Amino acid sequence: MKRAVTAFVATVVGLFWVLTFKVTPHQAAGVAAASPPPSASGGQPVSASPTPTSSTAPASTPSPTPVKKGADGTFTGTDVPTIYGDVQVRIVVSGGRLSDVKALQLPSDRARSAEISQYAGPALRSEAIQAQSANVDIVSGATYTSEAYAESLNGALQQAHLG
Repeated sequence: MKRAVTAFVATVVGLFWVLTFKVTPHQAAGVAAASPPPSASGGQPVSASPTPTSSTAPASTPSPTPVKKGADGTFTGTDVPTIYGDVQVRIVVSGGRLSDVKALQLPSDRARSAEISQYAGPALRSEAIQAQSANVDIVSGATYTSEAYAESLNGALQQAHLG
């Protein structure tokens, strides 16, 4: 009888927890964005580099492969709202490379949000410049800020034709 009561209580508590669990739209978008798109061919990507068909072809100097170059200038990412405040970044592109990232907005409405933003902002900036993309690691304790930072950064990189 004691086991039955314990099992019943555990089931009710577990069911209550599952039914009251809420996912914010920002979390759901992050999960969808983390999934890679399916391949059109359904298999491995095929190499596009040509292979020589004749060994008697004259040797030529290989031309350098073109480097993806974006437009130089300053670009502002989208304003991304989080439950703790908005996040928005501005990037500077020079020589076709991401040279600087400035956070225009980071959560600062609460003392704890401001404290988190003080250490997360510089870490995310450094990570973005090093990666040269919006593929930045999430800063521990600043998950929402990190995800929103990456989203705003991605918008700015797309404007600069780097993303």
